[in-house]
Amino acid sequence: MKPVPTLQWRDNALRLLDQRALPAEEIYIDCRSTAELAVAIKTLAVRGAPAIGIAAAYGAVIAAMETPQSKDFSENCCDLLDTLASTRPTAVNLFHCLDIQRKILLSSPSRDVAVHRLLNSAHRLFEEDLEASRAMGRFGADLLPKGCTVLTHCNAGGLATAGLGTALSVMYEAHSRGILSGVYADETRPLLQGARLTSWELQKAGIPVKVLPDSAAASLLLSGAVDAVITGADRVAMNGDSANKIGTYPLALAAFEAGVPFYIVAPVSTFDPLTPDGTTIDIEERGREELSIMGNRQLLPPGVMVYNPAFDVTPVRFITSIICERGVISSPSEIEW
Repeated sequence: MKPVPTLQWRDNALRLLDQRALPAEEIYIDCRSTAELAVAIKTLAVRGAPAIGIAAAYGAVIAAMETPQSKDFSENCCDLLDTLASTRPTAVNLFHCLDIQRKILLSSPSRDVAVHRLLNSAHRLFEEDLEASRAMGRFGADLLPKGCTVLTHCNAGGLATAGLGTALSVMYEAHSRGILSGVYADETRPLLQGARLTSWELQKAGIPVKVLPDSAAASLLLSGAVDAVITGADRVAMNGDSANKIGTYPLALAAFEAGVPFYIVAPVSTFDPLTPDGTTIDIEERGREELSIMGNRQLLPPGVMVYNPAFDVTPVRFITSIICERGVISSPSEIEW
């Protein structure tokens, strides 16, 4: 599987495949300031926990490049990192990557050294994510039966990572082994990441895919047409509770009722050692316009309020296994830190 060009460092800028325009257009944007990158993250031009983290790692390079050399260089640059950290509160990869870059920044004796070290670190994080995706794909595919059909939610593919994916890496590996019959992709309201992004990725990879309304998933699972549910995660608590795109929790409940295994696929960088369980995960709420407008069409009467959480938390008791680059586990507490 050739990596999706989600993000690339080119000509001292971070080039992003603008996911807001997919699948109609493939548009690239170049971020040359932390302000531009912060907007790109906040407005979902780049999205998915690993991709956000890697983008922020390159954002630290940009921050160092745009901060003048002075006695306050590190402090001023850290202020720009704080701007990036404020964009998305739920995806822990963002904070993990920024913490790595912040330590490098504070230990660098000069601006030029900081830029060099930060760029090498960002490149390393990018490559580590690709290798983690390959490993998760292998571990996940080992769990699937021959001729299987799987169901996924949101987008956890190359667009959400350095270019290969978490949940979708399992499907790519299963497809390469000849054991994958096809994929059902929830449309994933309200921003349709499944319909717009997952189907786009899978179609490009030559994998048969059908998009279904989120509300049809439970009856599909009960029909026996699905052998496994596979999703990504934006934060995994130490007990295994997992935050993912809104709609994942009811999908896990439906899979549990139907007796279908439910797998979370996420790299170790998505595990949060500071979060004991899902009750302490900060859930991002997004704006009214995501529910009130679709294209040029107004969907809600003026003045009607909305409840628009971007994520929900699936309790570990409904998760069959968590697949990471180190293997198949029940919770992050099983691995060595």
